[in-house]
Amino acid sequence: MSAKGDMCYAWTKDAGIKGECGGAVTSLLKYMLENKIVDMVLTVKKGVDLYDPQPAFITDPADIASTAGSLHCGTLLLPKLIKKYLNGAKDMKIAVTVKGCDAKAMYELAKRNQINLDNVVMIGLNCGGSVTPFMARKMIAEKYGVDPDCVFKEEIDKGQFIIEYTDAEGKHQHKGISIDELEEEGLGRRLNCQRCETKIPRQADISCGNWGVFGEKAGKATFVEICSEKGAMIFDGAVKSGIIDTCAPEAKGLEIRGKIENVMIKMGKKNQKKQFDALGYGAKRLEFMQKESSRCIKCYSCIESCPICYCVECSTKKPHLVRPGIIPPDFMFQMIRFAHIADSCINCGQCQELCPMDIPNSLFMHAQQVELEKMFGHTPGVDMELPVLAFAEEADERARLHATGSDMIYENVFGEEK
Repeated sequence: MSAKGDMCYAWTKDAGIKGECGGAVTSLLKYMLENKIVDMVLTVKKGVDLYDPQPAFITDPADIASTAGSLHCGTLLLPKLIKKYLNGAKDMKIAVTVKGCDAKAMYELAKRNQINLDNVVMIGLNCGGSVTPFMARKMIAEKYGVDPDCVFKEEIDKGQFIIEYTDAEGKHQHKGISIDELEEEGLGRRLNCQRCETKIPRQADISCGNWGVFGEKAGKATFVEICSEKGAMIFDGAVKSGIIDTCAPEAKGLEIRGKIENVMIKMGKKNQKKQFDALGYGAKRLEFMQKESSRCIKCYSCIESCPICYCVECSTKKPHLVRPGIIPPDFMFQMIRFAHIADSCINCGQCQELCPMDIPNSLFMHAQQVELEKMFGHTPGVDMELPVLAFAEEADERARLHATGSDMIYENVFGEEK
């Protein structure tokens, strides 16, 4: 019997599944559908090309094989689709593949009673980051010197962004460039991915990836970590059914996996400092935020895409808070977003990716979340612990603000750096 914390190498025994790293993830999804453990699988599949990842809602086990493989050139976040289109999994059971930010969003939506986690099975995928479709095409053309339409596969491995493509003579070629080199030139991964510290999503029920798989098993097996009792039960059932085979991980594999995770976490913290320092502190940061957000056209993309925003009646649409018909909107529009979201921001980057005016919304929000976490100790998206403001009594807060004339939270967040 498996238990939380157990690890193994796993691979499919289903001849119809051609997975990228042994097919364990695809087999788990197929097993859950075939055995009625879930009613639907929500995952990602390739659209017209590898720059067009699309959400896939699957109920037929035969369709699961079409989702095998990884896609790094996209910016999808799946949890809000469950909330918006699947009634928050309140009346059906769903298996969903999740990156770190997806898993964190699942918990934040569950805290707000928008998703029923009891009806969700999360299959976590190790994530070194993603690249926007625009950036992928740009850097492949300019940095790699390759026609983006000739690329048929991409991957992030051993610190490189690697592409496989067909050259002018019809031969298959591959080329890799260091992610550090790409990002020093303003290319590479999304900025929020560069800041991310959640590389192995242990909030999921099962976490899977290729880190720590080496030698003869490289490309033929998946490194699996059991992260919950639910995950253990499902994984054991899949093994017992014969769709998956396993073996114990080698000590060297454990070491490699741990080293990769630690290096990427350190990179995330380093990039946080670099990007947050560039914002400045205190009044300088506030002025920069006001200047950048002055391009806002109030399209509401940031609000619609944010997994934390769920209110039907948004405060930013109340005329006594934000004057209607004013473009750009008063800075109060941004302040309401910061006040409602900052303590729970999961750094998914959606508000920035979908902003038509290229306002660095995610950078602003994440910077404030980190400061609030230092102040109050609340880390969003890792468990069901409620954010600090969920415990605040509005009447008491109003009385305090009236008595002191000072919003202490505001002063702490935007106070000058010591």
